[in-house]
Amino acid sequence: MPAQQIPVNANATAEARQLLEQLKAVSGKAILTGQHTQTNPMEERTYIKEVTGHYPKIVGFELLSYSPNINYEHASGECLTEVYENQNTMETALKLARESDVILTFCFHWFSPIGGSDKSFYTEHTDFDPTQVLIEGTPERKAFFSDLEVIAGQLEIFYEEKIPVLWRPFHEVEGTWFWWGSKGGKVAAELYKLMYHFFVDEKKLDNLLWVWSSPTSESYPGDEYVDVIGWDIYLPEKTATDYKEQYETLVGQTTKNKVAAITEVGYNPDIKLLCKNHVPWAYYMTWSKEFILGEQYNTKEELQEMYASDYAIKL
Repeated sequence: MPAQQIPVNANATAEARQLLEQLKAVSGKAILTGQHTQTNPMEERTYIKEVTGHYPKIVGFELLSYSPNINYEHASGECLTEVYENQNTMETALKLARESDVILTFCFHWFSPIGGSDKSFYTEHTDFDPTQVLIEGTPERKAFFSDLEVIAGQLEIFYEEKIPVLWRPFHEVEGTWFWWGSKGGKVAAELYKLMYHFFVDEKKLDNLLWVWSSPTSESYPGDEYVDVIGWDIYLPEKTATDYKEQYETLVGQTTKNKVAAITEVGYNPDIKLLCKNHVPWAYYMTWSKEFILGEQYNTKEELQEMYASDYAIKL
C-alpha cells in the first residue's frame, strides 16, 4: 500500500480525496473495471453490458475535439471522423456522472497549439516545438496557455458539480510519437508541471486527481505532482498475464509511493491471475473501438469471466 494517502493538491475536494482513498483501498484486493469510449453513444460501454450484464466502473473520455487549433481545412477524412465522433464528450460524461456512480477519467490528444495539420497531436503532423513552451514570451508558450484556458473551462464544469476526475494529460512520453513527448520525457514533465500549476494554483480545479502515464524514470514529474502512476500497455501478442512484470518496472522506474493503474490496455489482464497474485493495480482501462468491440483482442468469454469475478469491481 502506498505510503502517501492524500492528494498532491492540498486543496483537493472531499470527493477527490474519497476517490483516491477508494483507489488505494482496492489495490491488491480487487481491481476496478474500466473502458474508454470513442463516441458519444459509448458503444463500448453498451457492448460490455450486453455481453456481461454489467457496466464498467470507470469510463474514459477524450477531449481532442476541444483542441482550439484543429486544422479542418487540411485534415484527412479519418481525422475529421475522429473529431466529430468526439464532439460534446464532456456533456456525455457529465450526464453519465449525474445519473450513475461511475468514475470518470479524461485524456487529451491535444492538437498542437500552433501549426500542424491532420492529427497534429502526432509529432509527424506538426513542427510544434514543446521546448519553446518552457521559454517566457514565446508564441508557443502563449498558445499553450491559451489552449489550457479553454480546457480548464471544460473541467471547471465538473468541479462545480463536485465530480472528481482522474485527469491524465501528456501520456505515453516513453516514446516521441506525440508532440509533447517529441523532445523527450524531461521536457514533457516540465509541460505537465506548467499545466499542474495553472490548473491548481490559478484555476483552482481541486476536483482533479493527477495521473502520470509513462514508465520512464527520466520523465517522472515527482511525487509532489502525481496521485496515480500508470502505463499504457499494448502487448505485441496475446498472452495470459496480470502484468506483474510491467507493474514492477513501473514502480521501479517512477515511485513506490503512489497507487498504480493500467491506464490503457489492449489485452485485458487475466482475472484468474490477478485473483491469485494480487498485483496491486487499482484499475485497468481497455482502449476503444476494436480493442473491445468484437473479439479481435478480448473475447466475449474473457469479458464474461472478468465481469463475473468478485475480484473485479463493476458499476
